[in-house]
Amino acid sequence: MTTKRRTKKQLRELENNIKLILLLLTLASLYLTRGNITVTILIVAIAGLLIIFLFAYKSKREKERLRNSRIEEIDSMDGIQFEYYLKELYLSRGYGVEVTSASGDYGADLLLKKNGKKIVAQAKRYSKDVGIKAVQEVIGARSYFQSDEAWVVSNSYYTKAAKELAQKGNVLLVDRNGLIDFILELNSGGEKLHSVTITKSETSNNHGTCSKCGSPMNLKKGKRGEFLGCSSFPKCRYTKNVG
Repeated sequence: MTTKRRTKKQLRELENNIKLILLLLTLASLYLTRGNITVTILIVAIAGLLIIFLFAYKSKREKERLRNSRIEEIDSMDGIQFEYYLKELYLSRGYGVEVTSASGDYGADLLLKKNGKKIVAQAKRYSKDVGIKAVQEVIGARSYFQSDEAWVVSNSYYTKAAKELAQKGNVLLVDRNGLIDFILELNSGGEKLHSVTITKSETSNNHGTCSKCGSPMNLKKGKRGEFLGCSSFPKCRYTKNVG
């Protein structure tokens, strides 16, 4: 189920609930006013206007929340950019964070530490709901890295199966709403993260950073000689000639 479908389903449920409330209000008003149609219509009309006002107010607040979170920028990131974005986000929350290498990550994109606890996390920048596979992989990563906790962090939502396995496997799922809350909390403190600054911040050698994903570039040797390759290979296959 995509986010759009989820939203449409929620709107249908909201409409049905409003209709039910107005119907119950109408029946209650008819009973209390002994069948006075005029008073009943007035009460239902006022209630309907109040519901419309509250819905419009809530919708406006939600739009402001989404706009302030800059979630649209995250939606346009690729997977590697999202990992480095989360690194900076959790660093701002007081965690020690390491982005794992692309090869041999054993199901963990991020390794976090705080208050003596070790945490493995998967970063899922998805346009659809995250499935059970992500939860299975992070459970395996928790065992491999001998971590205390396992998380999956996504800009999307999770399938029912993923939620059920996460509950049984003691895995924390951070969905789109939770991610937005983190970002807004950060923004309220006067600090903001942007995709450009995040992807260009990882400079651990003298070979610069990948112009595609922002990861450090490493010097490598091939059949035709030396070249610079992205350290996030095979997630990112960007290369550059030396010189």
